[in-house]
Amino acid sequence: MSKGDLHQKLDSESEITLSVNGRKSGKDIPRPVWFAYEGSMLYLLPVQGSDTNWYKNLLSNPMLKISVNNTEILARGQPITDSNGVKEIIKKFKSKYGEGDIKKYYTKFDVAVEVPL
Repeated sequence: MSKGDLHQKLDSESEITLSVNGRKSGKDIPRPVWFAYEGSMLYLLPVQGSDTNWYKNLLSNPMLKISVNNTEILARGQPITDSNGVKEIIKKFKSKYGEGDIKKYYTKFDVAVEVPL
C-alpha cells in the first residue's frame, strides 16, 4: 500500500485498530482507538493517560500495528510526556471529536503518543 492510500484511508476514518505486544503475555493485543492525523504523523491519546494498558505495553515495546479499513502497517510509537506536546495533541483530538466527547471519555491527560508514518 502506498503512503497516499494510507493517508486517504486515515482521512476518512474516525477510529483505527491499534495492536501492541503485551508486556506480560507477549501476545498481540488489538483495540479500537481514536486518533488524530496531520501531515505524516499519527497522534494517539491514551484514554486513562499513563495508566492505560496499551500505553504501558508500548513503553515495553514501541512497535505497534495500525489497522485501518482492513489494511495493516507496522510502525514505531514515540511516547510524548512533555506537557506542552501533550496539550497540542489534546487540541487536535478536541478539534476532531469535539471537546464534550474528549471530556466524557478521557480521564487523564499526562501522556500522548506520536507515530511517524
